[in-house]
Amino acid sequence: MNGTEQAFAATMEEVHRKGPWPFVTYRRFSLPGEHFVWRSRRHRKGLVRLPQQSSQPFWHRPAYNWWTGLSFAVGAFLFMLGSLLSLVPTSLESLQINLIFFAGSVPFTIAGYLQHFQAANTPEFTGNATPVASDQPIRVIGWQPANPGWWCTLTQFVGTVAFNFNTFDAINAPAVWYVQDFVIWVPGMIGSVLFLVSGYLAYIEAGHAHWSFKPFEMEWWIVFINLLGCVAFMISSTIAFTPKGAEPAWILQTSNANLLVGAFCFFVGAALLMIEARMNWEKTAHLSVSNGQAVQS
Repeated sequence: MNGTEQAFAATMEEVHRKGPWPFVTYRRFSLPGEHFVWRSRRHRKGLVRLPQQSSQPFWHRPAYNWWTGLSFAVGAFLFMLGSLLSLVPTSLESLQINLIFFAGSVPFTIAGYLQHFQAANTPEFTGNATPVASDQPIRVIGWQPANPGWWCTLTQFVGTVAFNFNTFDAINAPAVWYVQDFVIWVPGMIGSVLFLVSGYLAYIEAGHAHWSFKPFEMEWWIVFINLLGCVAFMISSTIAFTPKGAEPAWILQTSNANLLVGAFCFFVGAALLMIEARMNWEKTAHLSVSNGQAVQS
């Protein structure tokens, strides 16, 4: 942090903060002639630069967010395809369909880790205009317990790994029912629970409250649609339990239908992520002062 940045940071005075307890996800700072607004999600994704920040690491650049969104989109598309093929008559065998699901779980995991790597290497915001230091050590997992985005991306990444096991073991499912439940249903449930936790953490981070409705904000739609997808995945995994005896055909159909809905939500959310990565968010970080009142510039 050079002398100019130190002087600039010294003029920043926090005038308001909020967030879903116990997190703080929104802060507003008074600057000469304007107000600067900090939002947790936009900070960890590098969508806006801090005042006087001169550079951004590669994980905070638009291309990084765009490729992350594309990886999510590919995974979601393959899950949609596998779910659809499970619901309609097809010449494909269950082995081939399960391979599609497993193939979809791989880009999900890649995207999940890309997001967590980004969150783990985003420094906590202290109100200073400090750019990321070039000599900052790279964190593989990190530890930021006060950051909802860090918890969100960590639980999501671990959930995607659970789905790797779930979909891989389903390729050649064991014949014994309770073994199927142990190696397929249990990892699927773990992954779905972690997805649901992750989806809600992302929702409260973007909405700055435990419940919010912000239909005119793209980032709210991204997290809300993804949360709906997490709920659908949770329903799908819960009813996919393999019983000891025969089970009604509607159970498997309902499970696959919810899986299709969830994957579609993830696909839409991923597409919006890619659009978001290309938007100019700089103007949303500052509030100019007009006639003594702050107005968004």
